[in-house]
Amino acid sequence: MRLLPGRADLAAVRRAPRKDLFAGLTVAVAALPLSIGFGVATGLGARAGLVTAVLAGGLVAVLGGARLQITGPSGVVAVVLAPIAQAHGAAGVLTTGLLAGVVLLGLALTRASRYARWVPAPVVKGFVLGAAVVIVAQQIPPALGRTVPHGEAVAAAAARAAAGFVAEPHWPALLTALATAAVSLVGARLRPAAPFPLLAIAAATVVAGVAHLPLARIGHLPTGLPAPSGGFLLPSEVPALLPAAVTLAALVALESLMTAAAADALSGAERHDGQRVLFGQGIANLVVPFFGGVAATGTMCRTAINVRSGAASQLAALTNAAALALVVWSAAPLVSTVPLAALAGVLIATALRMIDLAALRALGRVGRGQAAIAALTGALTLAVNLVTAVVTGIVLAMVLALRTVAATARVEHVWIPAWVPVQGAPPLAGRPPSPQAPGAPALPVPTALPGPPDEQISVHRFTGPLLFTTADRVLRTVLASRARVVVLDLERVTGLDSTAMLTLAEVIDHHVRRGAVIHLSGVRDTHRLHLDALGVLAKLPAPGALFETVDEAVAHAHQRNRPLPATPPEEPLPHPRN
Repeated sequence: MRLLPGRADLAAVRRAPRKDLFAGLTVAVAALPLSIGFGVATGLGARAGLVTAVLAGGLVAVLGGARLQITGPSGVVAVVLAPIAQAHGAAGVLTTGLLAGVVLLGLALTRASRYARWVPAPVVKGFVLGAAVVIVAQQIPPALGRTVPHGEAVAAAAARAAAGFVAEPHWPALLTALATAAVSLVGARLRPAAPFPLLAIAAATVVAGVAHLPLARIGHLPTGLPAPSGGFLLPSEVPALLPAAVTLAALVALESLMTAAAADALSGAERHDGQRVLFGQGIANLVVPFFGGVAATGTMCRTAINVRSGAASQLAALTNAAALALVVWSAAPLVSTVPLAALAGVLIATALRMIDLAALRALGRVGRGQAAIAALTGALTLAVNLVTAVVTGIVLAMVLALRTVAATARVEHVWIPAWVPVQGAPPLAGRPPSPQAPGAPALPVPTALPGPPDEQISVHRFTGPLLFTTADRVLRTVLASRARVVVLDLERVTGLDSTAMLTLAEVIDHHVRRGAVIHLSGVRDTHRLHLDALGVLAKLPAPGALFETVDEAVAHAHQRNRPLPATPPEEPLPHPRN
């Protein structure tokens, strides 16, 4: 029941219906050519893309956990499905989509979305930046009046279109794209609530028709949706298609969760439910194959248009699906006259508004590493693909975080005389002395200077995480000690991995071989279990070598050592706390 819509969703729909209707219509105009293009790219044709945009978009709008997300066919999905269409035909593509839906439902029910919280903010910002650059690059060819074959790399297609424009300019297309982009940007700044992108497209369509401008149009659109059918199922080919289905499900999950996170960042007021995001995508991908639709995912471009157009709830996504359905059934001839250059201008304006320069500058002020991760994630999103970009960004962010944490690890070295006066031992340097009652005698102080190193107790206090990145730097400093008693205090150690534990065992072996007495203190219970499992504690030479506190370890060392002869100085030495 938690995965189904609730009262909060219904309340959100009532929040700003007018804004949602405008945003949904704006998204529909931009989503129309994208849905057609990606349907063709998968090998199943324009109708498959439109079916996916209508059915998957509507289902995810109701069941999904990201209120501002728009779902439909995408370039990532097309890349995976195109080879399947060549090898197994349309039935193989539909079967793969169905299997991916089953996997997505499994991910939702096992709460796999919680791992998406590990994606650092610089990676999300870099993904949004990369998606914006990808959108601009995708729209450069139509904005320059050029066409490119499906499947060509985005950057290469943009470069080829630019070179072709220089050789043979197509000014009507460029001016139309610039005009619609300018109207969208300026209008969004002056009146954010008004649907300026939709108005710009409508005006460009009218002007192009009246002036008979030589502009490429959306063109013929299929009408109606096919009847549901399960005849596409290929049970005998499921084993062969399963690896591709798992890959497809992983891509859909990652892109949908990243898009949901990006929508939250763009809106500044929403917080998606990752489990419901995967549940909605799973249901959608289970249903659309029966109607001839390809696999669907949350799309960054259409989601960004939705957010920047003022959407406030999932009503905008429902409006988008309803508008596309209306186009499929009745308005296909009207929409077929929209110039592709006008759509390109709106999409370019949307991409430019996606780039949050203030957030990128803030990352740069935090540290060069954070800004570098965002920049690299964006570059890989454009040059390679989403999965490579996100995985690389996460790995680099983890390395940077590990380096930052490792820098906090340190060791403090304290020398203590191996002898004590009769009254007792002074408190360990660096620890506050016990409070005294008024009028009580002062704590005893040493009556002689410390002897040579081999007559002293060497206390080493470790602070922070002792991991494979810090074990050699921090722990091996103890090897230089020549004291007769070495105390290793682990009370302030926050983390201890196997590398550090084995290095600790080497340190213990070293001091045992040279005949020193070695004590451990402050070992946490969880660390003690692991140290015992690796045999580190067994290396301690005598019973009683493991203590709760460093004071107990030092007191035990004092008891084992005979007092050294001492000649009192003319004046007592100052107490360590003074």
